[in-house]
This record gives sequence, C-alpha cells and structure tokens, in this order.
Amino acid sequence: MFKKLLALLMIALLVFSLVGCGSNDAPADTGSDAEEADAGLGFKIGLATSTVSQNEEEFRAAEKMVAKYGADVIRHVTYPDRFMQEQETTIAQIVALAADPEVKAIIVVQAVPGTAAAIDRIKETRDDIAFIVGNPHEDPDLITARADIVLDVDQLTRGRSIVEDAQKMGAETFVHYSFPRHMSYELLSQRRDIMKNTAAELGMNFVEVDAPDPTGDAGIPGTQQFILEDIPRQVAALGKDTVFFGTNCAMMEPMIRSIMNEGAIYTEQCCPSPYHAYPGAFGIEIPADKAGDVDFMLAQIRAKVAEGDNTGRMASWAVPASMAMVEAGVEYGVLYAQGQVDKFDEAKMAQVLAEVTGTEVQVESLDGLPNFLMFVAGLEIF
Repeated sequence: MFKKLLALLMIALLVFSLVGCGSNDAPADTGSDAEEADAGLGFKIGLATSTVSQNEEEFRAAEKMVAKYGADVIRHVTYPDRFMQEQETTIAQIVALAADPEVKAIIVVQAVPGTAAAIDRIKETRDDIAFIVGNPHEDPDLITARADIVLDVDQLTRGRSIVEDAQKMGAETFVHYSFPRHMSYELLSQRRDIMKNTAAELGMNFVEVDAPDPTGDAGIPGTQQFILEDIPRQVAALGKDTVFFGTNCAMMEPMIRSIMNEGAIYTEQCCPSPYHAYPGAFGIEIPADKAGDVDFMLAQIRAKVAEGDNTGRMASWAVPASMAMVEAGVEYGVLYAQGQVDKFDEAKMAQVLAEVTGTEVQVESLDGLPNFLMFVAGLEIF
C-alpha cells in the first residue's frame, strides 16, 4: 500500500518533468526510410505518443519503430499537446487504432489521462488486443486493471543505484541538491533518505545542500547561478572525488558544466537521458539526419567529456527512459502478435527492456499490482 501511495506521488511529481526535460534538444525531422520494414507481417501495432513539441524522445522512438517495421505495420498517432483539456481527442485517437482488425497490440507512452477510458471502449468490442502503456498519469489501480503491462521508472530503486554507481566511478562524497518544497514531497524525501542510508552503508560521506527554489523570487536563473557557484566551493572543500545530484531539471545544465570544469563526478540527471542537459551544457548541435539517433548523441558526449579530461567520471542512462518504454512496448507487442508471448510476461518484458537499452535492467513490480513494472536501466559512462 505504501508503494502505491508513492507511485501516485511519482505520477504527480515526475510526469511533467518527463514531458519537458529532454524534449527540445534535437531538431524536428519526421522523415523515415523504413529500410528494415516488412509490410507482409500479417499484423499491425498501434502506437500513441506525445508530439515532437511535448516530448521529442518519445516521438523519435516512435519514428525508429516505424522505420524498422514500416508505416503499414506500426500505426503511429499522437495525442494533443493540451491533453489535460482534450481528453476526448486522446480517447478517440487511441480507439481509432483498434478499428483495424489487424492491430493486435496498442502501446501508449505517455499514458496520459483518457488512456484508461480508451482501453475500456476498445474492450467493448475487442478482447484480443494487448495493451502496453508507459509513464502512466492515472491512478495505478485504475490503469493496471485495464492495461496488460504498465511501465515506469523506479525512483526509489534509483535512490540506491545512483549512489552505488557513483562509488564505482570513484566517488567518496555524495552531494544532494534540493530545496524545502521538493523535500516536502514524500517520494523525493524517501529517495533522499535511501541515498543517505546507502552512502552510509558504503562508507561515503553524504552532504545535503539547500539550493534556491526555481519557483522562488530569483526564479530559474537564481537556481542555476547558485549551482554554478556552489559546485566549485564544494569541490574545493570536499575534493574532486565528489558526485553531485539535484532534484530539479533546471539544475542539470549548469551542474554538468560546472562538474566538467572542476573534474568532479556526475552519474545521472534527475530525469536520466543523454538528451537531458548534456547537449546544452556542451554546445552539441544535432543535425536533422541525426535527430533521435542515441548512438550519435552518446558519441558526441563522450568526445566532449574526453576533451575536458574527465573520462570515466560522467554518465547517464544509455537510452532515455521514455524511448526505452516506447521501443520495449512495440517489441513486446510484436512478439505478442506473433504468438510468442502472452499479454503479460514479466520476465520477457524485462528481457526486452534489457535488449532495447543494451544494459542490465532492474525490474520490480509495484506492491499488489504485478503488471505495474518499474525499472532502472544501466549507465553509459563517458
């Protein structure tokens, strides 16, 4: 029950950061050559994502799936940017996917309000479709009763994994930046406590630093200026083997820039993704033909880190969480359509997540909701 409550808080706190964290670093490009497409598969997969302006990572992942299987197989639609005010449009978009009898699975990432209602409507006439949704905005009990598999990031497990990864990268001290408003949220304070306890278990020093709230009088510029100025102070006092973590997206770009300058350690962002803050901090430009190309982005970051002589001390998830959910959802849907897997198979979904991220993946189900799968992917250390 406690984890269900935390999941509700996670939805409220992190959904909109995922919408905005990494959405504008790559230029728009809707082309697709579908070189790997095979239109004769005998089934179709419905896929609903945000638009390129709301979350480019999800949109690019959808493009990748269309390029792999072909537009005749992957039927991709987007829900409205103003999804809170236009739920009926969202419902209509998802329901329309099921009108084609060849559609055997429907994937929705993010599962914005209206997703559960859409599934209800589809199930009135179709019981053969597998529903896989990611980053749900609706109550866990509500969405798990309708979708076959629900995916989300496991924020509490990250409380342990981030500290453990930091130590492996050479950190002796962990600095946690936040502010009272964030620490009043149960999920974030619980994750902070897990970080603190894990650091103690590993013999690491744990330092909490209050930063200005970006919603305060000084706004985002005040928060960013504080991070730029405080990290050099902390490194001077604590040494270069110090890792820094912040709870707010606005902190990430100045944090990366300052850590690079000081030669300190950085494991991952509040919203882990190579597209989040790294391009802005390092001045990485993304050509139109490389939009959504994660390998290109990882190579660019790795080169910038090497130029700054900080190799092995900066990292992020190898694949953005939102992209992983889209790709894993589609690949699982294909397996279901081919008759290779049931509507729900936790072990198989964990395997698919590992394959699409190219890393070891920790997967845990939410208490009492076995089909609500929370995951943590492995790091790409630059």
